[in-house]
Amino acid sequence: MSDGADADAGEGSPDSDHLPPLRTDLTPIVEAVDAADADAFVAVGDRFDDDLRYLTRFSGPDRAYALVVVPGTDAADRAVLCAPSLFREQSQGEFVSSARTRGGNGGDDANHGDGENEFHDGVAREVRTERAADHAGERAAAVVRDLLGDEGEEGKKKEGRREDGENEGEREDDEHTLLVPPSIPHDAAVYLDRAGNALASTDAVERARSRKTDTEIDRLCRVQRAAVAGMARAETVLAESEVVDGETGSPALRWEGAPLTTERLRRAVNATLAARGVRDAGDTAIGAGPSAADHHFVGDDPIRPGETVLIDVSPRGPDGYRGDLTRAFVVEGDGGWERRAYLAVESAREAALAEIEAGVPAKTVHGETAAELAAYGFDPNAEEGEAGFTHGAGHGVGVSLHESPSLSGAGELRPGHVVAVEPGVYDPNVGGIRLEDLVVVTEEGYEVLAEYPFGIVPVERE
Repeated sequence: MSDGADADAGEGSPDSDHLPPLRTDLTPIVEAVDAADADAFVAVGDRFDDDLRYLTRFSGPDRAYALVVVPGTDAADRAVLCAPSLFREQSQGEFVSSARTRGGNGGDDANHGDGENEFHDGVAREVRTERAADHAGERAAAVVRDLLGDEGEEGKKKEGRREDGENEGEREDDEHTLLVPPSIPHDAAVYLDRAGNALASTDAVERARSRKTDTEIDRLCRVQRAAVAGMARAETVLAESEVVDGETGSPALRWEGAPLTTERLRRAVNATLAARGVRDAGDTAIGAGPSAADHHFVGDDPIRPGETVLIDVSPRGPDGYRGDLTRAFVVEGDGGWERRAYLAVESAREAALAEIEAGVPAKTVHGETAAELAAYGFDPNAEEGEAGFTHGAGHGVGVSLHESPSLSGAGELRPGHVVAVEPGVYDPNVGGIRLEDLVVVTEEGYEVLAEYPFGIVPVERE
């Protein structure tokens, strides 16, 4: 396994056995190139680039590699992965072999035809490892030249190099137009530009990633179940804790013979995640008291009775897919601010879920969430650091923890969208309450990917 183990954690664990291969359908990329009257699509990145990981299913190294997709004319559409030479066998298996229709589990997006169409989406794939010492942008430019050639119909498929003495801002009519993701590295863009290509940004990858296949949803369900186990561990630790007199004379929590802190609780959660075959990815956020108003607190604070404890578990599972689950608890609370806040957030969550169905504008979900919190007396438009609702109602989750669609953004919800619904209210002087669940949008409404109970008073769940 490469250094991309974080993204592949879960292999061999009981909850990840017999997973069908993940296959990305590249036809939306081909169609985007055709619709833009462009010549090819190019993406450059490394294993930390979620767009490239999604497109190739290659869990490669922390050095740059590239993908080139070229629509076919008389021949098939083609996709070439420019991989590091030491990763040829791995990339051949993950990018090429897993995408074949023959001799394997097809998954939900397979095309079991007559064998003439070798790849499930009809896009022929290959791996190239030559010129491995060159920059990935240079290698991509060389593949573009090779696949498109110097001749073509009506100016297409021409090399398009600059003439000596051409002004930097001028282009020839026969240059190639390449679609690229907005996140393409600057140095890669420079190499592509110098090779005589015009670059145009596209959101085709973002749109493709936003709607999950059944196989992707299966991955998300599995890692979310691990998040549920981690949350159960956290709640159980809180329930088992004893209230004692602290060193300063004020009440404190003690667990297994030592003071309970956010770091100790985080370690207990992360150990459970590891046992489930997923990684915490540095995203287990636990705050207590004022630090619970920090949306993603990863420091070390004492946990005291009567204060809110906000627990956000966001592990990374097989093939890089993420979970996202948040709950809030109070040990021996007095029923003051935290009780009112919890009731408000519970009600806002129900209001948000009531709006989720195919065809609904995403921002409607945020609007209803904010209106419900306002009805309970909380500022629905608070700025960060102020008291009230300080973020959006939710976001998409997939190979990235935050991806399209945004529940406060433009566009409509569609079947296959997986979103984290996360209403919350905060007071920097007191704490914070947030309740977050993953749901998938269906034709009939939505489904929660993995249920977890509600309640501000912690109980033993294990």
